[in-house]
Amino acid sequence: MKPLKQVGQAYLALIEAEKQIQEGLFEEAAASYRRAMEVSRTIPHDEAFDYDGFDAISHTGLSGALVKLERYADALHSTEIALRYFNRRGELHKDEGQQWIDAVHHRAAALQGVGQLEEALKAYRTAGEMIAEKKGELKNKAEQQQTIEQHIKELEKALPEKKPAGYKAWWEFWS
Repeated sequence: MKPLKQVGQAYLALIEAEKQIQEGLFEEAAASYRRAMEVSRTIPHDEAFDYDGFDAISHTGLSGALVKLERYADALHSTEIALRYFNRRGELHKDEGQQWIDAVHHRAAALQGVGQLEEALKAYRTAGEMIAEKKGELKNKAEQQQTIEQHIKELEKALPEKKPAGYKAWWEFWS
C-alpha cells in the first residue's frame, strides 16, 4: 500500500469515527478510532507524518466514546496518552487546542467515573479555564462551559468540605 493511500485511509477512519460519535454510535466510533490508529501505524516511518499527533487526536476521540460507554478505566488510559502529547506541545490557541480541551474534559469525566472525585474536580476546573482562555473559534463554547460548571457544582456538593489547617469552630475558642 502506498503511504499516501494509508494516510488517506487513516484520516477516513478518523472522520468516520467522529461522525459515529455525532450519531451516538459509541461502540462503532471506538472501533473506528482504533482502526484509524492501526492504519496510521502502517505508514512508513520515513514519511513526513505526525504519528504522535495523530494518535493523540485519535485517543482523544476514543476516550470520549469510552466515557459514553462508561468504560472509564479505558477512557482514562486513552486520555493519558493524548495528554502526554498535548501537554508537551501546549498549543491551546492552535487548531489542536479543541482536542486538548476535549482530552482534559474526557479525563475529568473518566476520573469521576472511577470515583476519583477530587482529581475529577481539578480536571474539570482546568478544562473550564482552558475554554475561557481559548482564543478564536470554539464549537459550542457556551454549552461546554455550562456542562463543566454543572459537573463542578455536582462534585463540590459530593465532596466533603475541607477545613483549613488550624481551623477551630467558634465554640472551641470558649472551651
